[in-house]
Amino acid sequence: MSRKKDTDYLTISARIHAMENRMLTRERMDRMIDARDEGEALKVLSECGYGGTDGVSGQSLEGLLAQARAETFGEIRGAVPDPRVAEVFQMKYDYHNAKTLVKGETMGADASRLLSPGGRYAPELLADGYQKENLSGVSPAFQRAVQEARTILKETGDPQRSDVALDRACFGEMAQLAKDCKSAFLEGYVRLCIDAANLRTAVRVSRMEKGSDFLLQVLLPGGNVSEKTLSAARGEDLGSLFQTGPLAKAAELGAKAARPAGGPLTAFERECDNAVTRYVSDAKRVPFGEETVIAYLYAKEAELTAIRTILASRRAGLDGAAIRERLRETYV
Repeated sequence: MSRKKDTDYLTISARIHAMENRMLTRERMDRMIDARDEGEALKVLSECGYGGTDGVSGQSLEGLLAQARAETFGEIRGAVPDPRVAEVFQMKYDYHNAKTLVKGETMGADASRLLSPGGRYAPELLADGYQKENLSGVSPAFQRAVQEARTILKETGDPQRSDVALDRACFGEMAQLAKDCKSAFLEGYVRLCIDAANLRTAVRVSRMEKGSDFLLQVLLPGGNVSEKTLSAARGEDLGSLFQTGPLAKAAELGAKAARPAGGPLTAFERECDNAVTRYVSDAKRVPFGEETVIAYLYAKEAELTAIRTILASRRAGLDGAAIRERLRETYV
């Protein structure tokens, strides 16, 4: 499939700009946080196009968010000139499902109820193909990764190694698909996501006081900072590795938190996510093109996370200041 021109995205870009008006803005988040009760908070969601929110329980909330995510992917994938742009965002759910199925098999448990919709492959078909050891209709990369993870877990009993294998395959497939789309913006997004994941890993490994050899085994390839460079650096040096890129502030916070007694990771984690949000926010300067679609898909997933964070925090009895501290920057 050849690269689509930006003018091929005129219609979907205009449609997305209209849909952005219904997204969860910071003002709407504040209204949810300050609402007198959950019912009033849920009314805000109705303004954003979420129906059936009266009396939402914890379980039905997850169902509501999962349905919204699947509908968003289905709608955009069916309307966008190049569906591979949407698939870059969908495949993380396929790989989540793969982790769930592999671990479920090892534990002798039925993991079907834990599978997430929204991926490229229907969860029920994925589970059926996995049980029959016949994963047809999936990408060769995904098929190889599942088999590798399955073998690792059977031979070593180490779920972390199995997860790392699937994470590498997931980001590798994302990077390849972005390259195939010939979108520099999408490729940059994937590289930044890899950098953010590796930075998080480096900080946690440093806090655990594990060495560079262990770190190198769990880092992901394909970022702007190589695994070799990152694994050779000490925790306090992380800031210098990312000082010229979008993760500069996150790395500075990470360097301080990398010590065994480095304190909470809340601010660091939030800044990692904010760096990605600021990257996709550059799409606002582009009136039409794949950038608009990429930014919307990212923003929609961030919106679902924000909804979950606000409602879960309210139920946990947190005050407004504590809830706001957990929230990330918004795209709209």
